Amino acid sequence: QVQLVESGGGLVQAGGSLRLSCAASGRTFSNYVMGWFRQAPGKEREFVAAIRWSDTMTYYADSVKGRFTISRDNAKNTVYLQMNSLKPEDTAVYHCAAQIWIGVWRLESGAYDYWGQGTQVTVSS
Repeated sequence: QVQLVESGGGLVQAGGSLRLSCAASGRTFSNYVMGWFRQAPGKEREFVAAIRWSDTMTYYADSVKGRFTISRDNAKNTVYLQMNSLKPEDTAVYHCAAQIWIGVWRLESGAYDYWGQGTQVTVSS
């Protein structure tokens, strides 16, 4: 079955950087969209970024555009989220997710079929 395992979270000062990784296994992901979501305490889960595995087309939430970059390494079956210029409001548990590409972009969390356990990112001011 599909397994997604996140890593790379931690504590960083405002203005710093982190790179999250999502190791994917269980099948070939060439026909999948991979996404990153985050959930802060007391808040709903929100979309951060997505990438279509086949051609690396990407989407970003407005709140992270220009600061975060999503990418994938085909040989390692891994998706990355490079986060720069981090702000305290970026503090959350970050989850990796996967959905089968059906021909249209679906960015809402309900469209994703598989989820990782998450990794904590804490940005101090």
